[in-house]
Amino acid sequence: MIWDAMRSVQSWDGARVLDIGCGTGFHLPLLASTASSVIGVEPHEPLVRLAQARVADLPNVDVRLGGAESLPVEDASIDVMHNRWAYFFGAGCEPGLAELDRVMAPGGVAFVIDNDASRSTFGGWFAASLPAYDPAGVERFWARQGWTSTPVLMRWQFDSREDFEAVVGIEFATRHAAQILASHEGTGVDYAVYVRHKRY
Repeated sequence: MIWDAMRSVQSWDGARVLDIGCGTGFHLPLLASTASSVIGVEPHEPLVRLAQARVADLPNVDVRLGGAESLPVEDASIDVMHNRWAYFFGAGCEPGLAELDRVMAPGGVAFVIDNDASRSTFGGWFAASLPAYDPAGVERFWARQGWTSTPVLMRWQFDSREDFEAVVGIEFATRHAAQILASHEGTGVDYAVYVRHKRY
């Protein structure tokens, strides 16, 4: 669903793609399957090494150590930027937005995938775990920056309860994870996100 929402705005077929906060490189092979080139940028060196190993057989992918505030990327060299749940969370990410102004090519599109704390079961968990989080304020921030936000409702679905519990334990602090798992049965949950984009 996220990929479809992105493609409805801009395809990355034949494009120069940048994945900021690429982590272990999970999304890099999919992007590289149709992009002309893909650069993954990740600030944590152990994750950089894992991402490099994941894409070792993909000649059009390059994984680099770096952060969103100082991208190891040339000026005006990126057609499509992809970012999921890393760094670009609202107020405070202005240095990274300034870097996007530098690296995005004319006509390029940047995408930020972000949690929607205003709806869905997962959104309720997210809001409860961060009581100071202001969803309306976050939306005002992105609108002021000239970004368009498209709501997408999807689902986390796992093969086993064990897998579901493990991911909840990663996503939430111990106390909140315990409350979630005590009150929620099954191996999946409905999950609302925003697909944000800006054309340069």
